[in-house]
Amino acid sequence: MSILKALLSGVSGGSIEVVDLTAPLSAETPILQLPPPFANTIPFGLEEISRYDDRGPAWYWNDIHTGEHTGTHFDAPIHWVTGRDGDDVSQVPPRRLIASAAVIDVADRAAKDPDFLLEIEHIREWEAVHGPLPEGGWLLLRTGWDTRSGDQEAFLNANETGPHTPGVSVAAAKWLAEESPVIGLGVETVGTDAGAAHSFDPPFPCHSYLLGADKYGLTQLRNLDRLPPTGAVVIAPPLPIVGGSGSPVRVLALVEK
Repeated sequence: MSILKALLSGVSGGSIEVVDLTAPLSAETPILQLPPPFANTIPFGLEEISRYDDRGPAWYWNDIHTGEHTGTHFDAPIHWVTGRDGDDVSQVPPRRLIASAAVIDVADRAAKDPDFLLEIEHIREWEAVHGPLPEGGWLLLRTGWDTRSGDQEAFLNANETGPHTPGVSVAAAKWLAEESPVIGLGVETVGTDAGAAHSFDPPFPCHSYLLGADKYGLTQLRNLDRLPPTGAVVIAPPLPIVGGSGSPVRVLALVEK
């Protein structure tokens, strides 16, 4: 049996589980809120064109209105100033859209501390048990934050000092960008950086370092608790928007049972 036939047989036969890592996209999907004077994205919206009526008797369709970085989405290098000369979302090589995944689970720590930051030492501890991060693969950070995705206030978790969501430290972001073999970082929160990352040096280090190193981001993932620490394959094809800095994406994971 060929490799592709074996893959299809595994999916249809159930020996390979397809796990949807994507949050449903609707007007209620939480979106990033930047303080003045910065501009913000719009919420997702549907505008009906016709629905089996005099505007179109046999068909239903809509226009959609959304930002590139709404809901579960893909960050391309040009999303950040450090990657301004890099690929837009339409230029990301297709072979990089199918990759292995390492899942680091820090949900217990994030539950105790919403400002928890992944450090290099945490990655080293994980590698001591599971082996090195995958060459050309994703690092997916499970924080348990997807359980808050139905409530924008709880999801953004902001107060007078700003948002408080878990993420990655400056040192770990720099290491992931410059020394690790991964192609990108996937998270459950609204963006790849921690809520307090506006105050880091540099600000928003995951965006700054990873996108500047021709790596990528995936955000607002869910169901990471259904993935093993190693062995899953992630399929994350964004819309090929010419000149786009990012795109909503349907992220799927293949897991051998």
